[in-house]
Amino acid sequence: MNNDLQKQLDKLLDAYSHQYDIARDVTVEGGYFPATATFYLRDENYLISKKHVLNAVENYDYTYFYLTDHLDAKTLKKQIDLVMKEGTARIKPHREHMSSFVSLVVLADTIDEEAKKLIKKTRFQKYYRLALHGWMEFHIAATESSTKTFLSNPAGKGIKKTLEQNLGSR
Repeated sequence: MNNDLQKQLDKLLDAYSHQYDIARDVTVEGGYFPATATFYLRDENYLISKKHVLNAVENYDYTYFYLTDHLDAKTLKKQIDLVMKEGTARIKPHREHMSSFVSLVVLADTIDEEAKKLIKKTRFQKYYRLALHGWMEFHIAATESSTKTFLSNPAGKGIKKTLEQNLGSR
């Protein structure tokens, strides 16, 4: 594995660590990720005291990081399927669940044109009980370090911006 990619991952994880819980060297059924990041936010409104909760909402973000020297469409499809399987299994919709994001961040030296097209066109949203129990959305973003190119699907524009801010040349 390229040492430069590992440095980029460390820099990115440092930015994520302010709001996310970071786990290193994560092995899941069917694959491995050098890191994952988990975000959880719960917001409650009270009536008189904390014993009387009027309403509450919970938001989650499960981000998986993948490093590779060269990314082709076949490998990307495999990683997308793996992240979708693992990420959606972690979502537990309930009355107070508002939203969950499952995200894949790819750091690569080079990316095939077919893989770039796949990144841009990949979309997935799911509503739980007509959105009464929340919804989920899949985000994907990637950086090609050889050309300093940043890519994302429409939902992953926030991750793309984070990649640009932390890994772009200044």
